[in-house]
Amino acid sequence: MTSRKLRGIAFTLIMATVGTANGSLAVFAQESTNRVATETDWSVFVEGTPKECWGVSAPKETVNTRDGKIVEVQRGDILLFATYREGKGAVSEISFTGGYPFAPNSTADLVIGDETFNLFTDGEWAWPANPDQDAKVMVAMKKGVNAVITARSSRGTQTKDTFSLLGFTAATEEAQRRCQ
Repeated sequence: MTSRKLRGIAFTLIMATVGTANGSLAVFAQESTNRVATETDWSVFVEGTPKECWGVSAPKETVNTRDGKIVEVQRGDILLFATYREGKGAVSEISFTGGYPFAPNSTADLVIGDETFNLFTDGEWAWPANPDQDAKVMVAMKKGVNAVITARSSRGTQTKDTFSLLGFTAATEEAQRRCQ
């Protein structure tokens, strides 16, 4: 099992509360008291040994369509992460969980400003293909206002999730500082 997949499983088990699009709070499988900061639309968490530190946000808007029509669907937690690991310095890993299993052999498109990045998918998780792409996404997110992720579920639903990037830079700097 890849470290990214293991991290995804760990996030599912240890995440706490973050704000969602409608202002309510999403509560995850096991509550954590390890939220250490809130930076506008992003929260910062620290967990584990060795330490992992991450900024995370829920979408401000979600649109689900099937055959071009807006539909209501049940989705799990929808979150965008920037993760640092103790001793890894400035290396960050971007990841996204869409709250559903992605269509097999599909990608998720991440649009920030006029830049588009293809994220590979595995189960309910999506990531840039390699550390160089992670770095490019980080630069774009620090400059951007919104991040829009479009993907397709295994049931054929097209999803479009819009994340605010307000507070992203401060949150990732805090997460990085805590995991040096």
